Amino acid sequence: MGSSSGEDVYIAPTLARLLHSLPHVNVTLNRINNTFDPRSPAYQESLGILGSIPAAWLILTLFVLLIYLLTRCCDRKTRTSRSISALKVTLAITSVLCCAALGLGLYGNDDLHNGFSQLLTEGHQVEQLVSQIRNQTTQIEKTLTKNEESQLTTIRDAFDNYATNQTAVAQLLKWIDNAISNNSDAMHAASDIRLPLERIHLTAKIRLAEKIETWRWPITMTVLSLLLVLCVVLLVGVARHSRCALIAFSVCGLLAVIASYLMASVYLASSVALGDLCVASDKFLEEEASPELPREIVRYYTSCERARANPFTQRLREAKASIVALREVVRKMQKPANELFPGKGLEPIFISLSNQINDADKLFDTLMTLVDCHALHAHYLRGARALCNVGLLGLSLMLASSVLAGILLTILVWVDSHTWIYIRKRKDYHQVNETDTSYLPAPAASQAIAARTLQRSQGSYPPDTPPPSYTSAMLHISPHASAPPHEAQLLIDGCDKRSTEARGAHLSHLRGHTLGRLPSHHHESFSGPNNEKDSCSRPSSVLMMASHHLSLAKIVLLKKLQVCLQGLPKLQRF
Repeated sequence: MGSSSGEDVYIAPTLARLLHSLPHVNVTLNRINNTFDPRSPAYQESLGILGSIPAAWLILTLFVLLIYLLTRCCDRKTRTSRSISALKVTLAITSVLCCAALGLGLYGNDDLHNGFSQLLTEGHQVEQLVSQIRNQTTQIEKTLTKNEESQLTTIRDAFDNYATNQTAVAQLLKWIDNAISNNSDAMHAASDIRLPLERIHLTAKIRLAEKIETWRWPITMTVLSLLLVLCVVLLVGVARHSRCALIAFSVCGLLAVIASYLMASVYLASSVALGDLCVASDKFLEEEASPELPREIVRYYTSCERARANPFTQRLREAKASIVALREVVRKMQKPANELFPGKGLEPIFISLSNQINDADKLFDTLMTLVDCHALHAHYLRGARALCNVGLLGLSLMLASSVLAGILLTILVWVDSHTWIYIRKRKDYHQVNETDTSYLPAPAASQAIAARTLQRSQGSYPPDTPPPSYTSAMLHISPHASAPPHEAQLLIDGCDKRSTEARGAHLSHLRGHTLGRLPSHHHESFSGPNNEKDSCSRPSSVLMMASHHLSLAKIVLLKKLQVCLQGLPKLQRF
């Protein structure tokens, strides 16, 4: 395509030529013509084969992920706690990259929407321009038909009456026949211009395209936004060390991988088809033109070359010549007709006829401007550039975004499925084993051991019954140990103020009825000069911990009992 001005020349973008150069093959892998032809089954088949490439990669990806997940499910080995910092960093970095890829898709979707909207806007302008040409020619035909059926016929009938100068009447009859002939020629010229444009109706197609774009743009935005939210959820799960969030991503991530590669299939086929269209858009318009619209007319408006003549110029020149001849004939016969037939009232008819001829002449001047190629070619250029420069770039960005997002989401699903198995649930504070107290601070570990020691010593409580409170434990022990009530109350208050000898003498009869030895204090002495100080100085810190952990209140009270009894002589088990 070419034109007189460099600014008016449409050049297919490099991206369109690159996509157009991709091999178009059929199911037998034979090359076919890559000219854009959506009605050709062979061309549709080639686009389907190109679009199946991401789909095939999706099937392979799902197969590999399935094998990996099956190996993880069948793996029953006990997994020790280990550092997963490297895995978490990998998940975080890959999630950020995936968000960037999805953001690229959002940007491309906006470009495609803008380019397509601009194309539809220019299509509306072309439709309005073609409608103006049709309306103009219709108005010319109506005006000239009125001339022939009303004024010229009335004048012709008046000339049939008797007149004294038959020679002049004969001349008037020749002039009126000439006027009718010129009027008919001009009317036929206008009809010839209108008929090729009669079947050009773009409104229905434009409305259909607008409806499709109205649904396509928000749906694409929604899908990409959901994928972004999924990546954000993974980031939050990694930051909070959430096992549930990572497991949820493992499930939803597979759906995201499927959606990404399916979109990539659609975008690849669409990009190649749009590239083929942009390389030879004028040829496609020529093929799509109605049979009543000659290809020379389409080529004239898509190229707008100076060397190419306007296909309507000849008919317009003939129409203008007929209008000029009609005006001249009417001017010549107006005076003799009024003189030969003064009582027929021809003067107003000639005046109205002259006015209508002038109106038709103006309509032809406007029509000549409308059918010029520059106005319509400008709309064609803006629409083609919007679709092929902006829209095709946006569609290519969406294709790249879908492919990158599919690869990154596959990595995320793989690493995430390997990460969450090393994240253990937080254990309940009531379920503490002696072997698991190494991670607790020293006071908490002692409290847990004391709680279990007291529970094992009470034979009347079932194994699953939680340890009794400190007060109930003392009331249970006192009858067997013959301890006075006031002594039990002293123990409840936190420490025994009596001397070690007095306490030893008082509890010497308890050797046969002990609470049980602590596992960590077998054959050890409970005497010590500093135990009473520790037992009286530690309750404040223990009670502070109990205020934050209500579930450890009983264990804290039992710890106080243990500390106060450390000064007693060693007890022996039955």
